[in-house]
Formats: sequence, structure tokens, C-alpha cells
Amino acid sequence: MIDDLRRLSVRDWSLAGLSFCALMMAVALGLEHLVGLEPCPLCILQRVAVLSAAAVFLVAAIHDPVGRAGAVIYGLLSLAAVGGGIAVVGRHLWLQSLPADKVPSCGPGLDYMMDILPLQQVLAQVLSGSGECAEIDFLLFGISLPGWTLVGFLVLALAPLGLLLAANRPRRGYRWQG
Repeated sequence: MIDDLRRLSVRDWSLAGLSFCALMMAVALGLEHLVGLEPCPLCILQRVAVLSAAAVFLVAAIHDPVGRAGAVIYGLLSLAAVGGGIAVVGRHLWLQSLPADKVPSCGPGLDYMMDILPLQQVLAQVLSGSGECAEIDFLLFGISLPGWTLVGFLVLALAPLGLLLAANRPRRGYRWQG
């Protein structure tokens, strides 16, 4: 099975990652527009992480580098985007685990903060959390949306790892001795 995965190209792994990013965004937008769940600021940052990974996968799929360096660069960039998403989800899950008396108060909306504050201060304020990020609006099989988003990011991490695997693929004409 590892040999089959090793045969996949950078483009194959990139298209798989891009497709999973599209699925994650479709679910997020469906829950927002069809179900009526409004995203909190941390949810929006998670979407930014998904879109960042999608952008890297798109460029990697179009470029489809033959050499190892390109696969490693795209693998590390997409892994950084996915890792950032996992970090934000971790913060979100931590906020949801707090007792009600320890939850930070709700702050101003993200749109308002983006209008009046510099980006660095907006990010600091969003990552410090607010009461709206601690609310659990939806459960599926007893798992909140950030929990499912964490599962999504962990599955998505397979694509950057696949890119790194593709970087270690033997070159044509070289016989693999493993």
C-alpha cells in the first residue's frame, strides 16, 4: 500500500487536498447559509486556514513540480496552514470546555474590529476568545462543530504528508530498494 501511495504525484496529492478543502468549505457554508449557524471569529479563522491550504494545493496542482524541492516546499506550506487551523481549533475547543463562570465576555463583532483596529490587534483579540466562541450551538454524535473541524484538519493533514512522501519518491530510472 505504501508503494501505491508513493506512486501518487504532487498533482495527485494536491488535488486530493484541494478537494477536501472544498468539502470542508462547502460544509461550513452550508451550515451557515442553509442551517443558519453564524460563524464566530474563531470559526472564521479556521476557514482562513482551510482557504490558505487550498491556495497552496491549487498552486501545487497547477505547478506539479518534478523535483523534490517543490514537493517539500508545497508540503511544508500546506502543513503550516493545516497546523495553524489545528491550533485555532484547539483554542476553540479549550474555550468550549471552560466552565460558564470562566468564559470570557462577548466582545465586539469581527467586522467592527476589522474596521477600527489594526490586523495584529484583531488577531490577538480573536485568539483571546469571546463568549460567542464558547457557545456550543450544534452537536453531531455528541461532538461539537470545532471537534468535527479538528477531525477534518487531521484528515486534511494527510495531503501535505502525502506531498512530503511524494518528495521522497525515487526518481525515474532509479530502482527502489525498500
